Amino acid sequence: MTSMDWDTLLVAARDIVTRSYSPYSHYPVGAAAWTTDGRVLSGCNVENASFGLTLCAECSLVSALAASGGGRLARFTCVNAAGDIITPCGRCRQLLYEFGGSELEILSPLGVVALADMLPQAFGPADMGIAVASEEVSHG
Repeated sequence: MTSMDWDTLLVAARDIVTRSYSPYSHYPVGAAAWTTDGRVLSGCNVENASFGLTLCAECSLVSALAASGGGRLARFTCVNAAGDIITPCGRCRQLLYEFGGSELEILSPLGVVALADMLPQAFGPADMGIAVASEEVSHG
């Protein structure tokens, strides 16, 4: 992946972070990803007065993936309100694993890393005896 491709994702993440609804934490997050079929998807966090119901930017992004026909994530990054690259929390790493697998490339503050390095020995569909094709996630 070229630096220009990462620049495209950073522009998308920095654009969507401005649409975050984060009146409680005051910590807007924007996320963007390439899919294996070449689409760029983005999402932002959407908070709720009941913090347990808050949707992370990664949740929003994965919802956009499912709503646009599914597929797999190939590359991912997320930013804060200042546009600085941040890393997804543990919960979101698990969500990204479900839809991108261990080979998902993540642009982090330390550079590009595989999700396997951020979530070693991840638990996923294979642990439940479910095969997931490399190009799509079953919705049924």
